[in-house]
Amino acid sequence: MNNDQLEGKWKQIKGSFKQKYGDLTDDDTTYTEGKFDELLGRLQEKTGRGKEELKREIDNW
Repeated sequence: MNNDQLEGKWKQIKGSFKQKYGDLTDDDTTYTEGKFDELLGRLQEKTGRGKEELKREIDNW
């Protein structure tokens, strides 16, 4: 799955992700167009998981 597809899927599942990882805020799960990698960096900091691991989790959601 490429980043465009992941971004689209992210818009659908970000609420569920926030429920799973209670430390995430709206600011953590929001990104501006073209800055999905920046969002993944924030998710890494908050969840302690790797970027590729997070991409797989989003892909498999």
